[in-house]
Amino acid sequence: MPSILTYLSTSLLYGISGWYFWRTLRTVVPALQANTAGTAPNVKLQQFMMLIPLVMHGVVLYRSVFMDDMLSFGVGNAISAIVWLTALIYWISGFLSSLQGLQNLIAPISAIAAIAVLIPLLLPSVHPLAHAGMTAFKAHLLTAMLAYSLFTIAALHAALMTLLERRLHHSVVSSLFVQLPPLLVMDKMLFRLVWIGFILLSLTLLSGIVFSEELFGKSVPFTHKSLFGFISWGIFAALLAGRHLYGWRGRTAIRWMLAGFVALVLSYIGSKFVLEIILNR
Repeated sequence: MPSILTYLSTSLLYGISGWYFWRTLRTVVPALQANTAGTAPNVKLQQFMMLIPLVMHGVVLYRSVFMDDMLSFGVGNAISAIVWLTALIYWISGFLSSLQGLQNLIAPISAIAAIAVLIPLLLPSVHPLAHAGMTAFKAHLLTAMLAYSLFTIAALHAALMTLLERRLHHSVVSSLFVQLPPLLVMDKMLFRLVWIGFILLSLTLLSGIVFSEELFGKSVPFTHKSLFGFISWGIFAALLAGRHLYGWRGRTAIRWMLAGFVALVLSYIGSKFVLEIILNR
């Protein structure tokens, strides 16, 4: 188990990185809006600053999850892992020139990560996961976490699109929205995220059915987790079908996207919270 100082140091570094990103936006963007000679942000420095807490968070998470030859993956570690993967994927996307305009969300993601890294201290794992030694189970868990992370990014992306659409009706645009791609481009990016996340979620549910059949002798037990898991899958499937058949975009697509994300959160994080925190199982 990592020391409390390590957790606090990682949280502090996330906070410093987020503050630096936000400060850069608020100093550089007004100069660009006024067509004055503003200093371009140091992208390499930004990437390096975010890399340090990401590495520390990954080490802390690894030592917290793989503890004493057991897989300790309670609600605290689950939230921390999802946020870490979300921040990591988003950080990697900054190296792609086509996605650099979306790096404005690094500041709020850093703030979320600064809180998430501390959650295992408040909600420590009590019971190790069963069947954790199976390689197939670890692959199932990794696929599920990647699906969660991609849908988290998609949810943040959808929220950003909603705010940007509202801001377009005002003459004053916040620094958060400057240099973003057009809404149509962001809409295409959103559905790419949804498609990849939907494939991973489908693999997660399918592998979960296989595990349940082999280990417990029944296909899918009727639980809170499985119920909301299939509800979220159905919502995302309907969203993708609506996009293909009726050209859904804008507010309609965003509402379906956020509804599916809420159901997904209730599926895994919600069930773990109820079992571990409320029922103490």
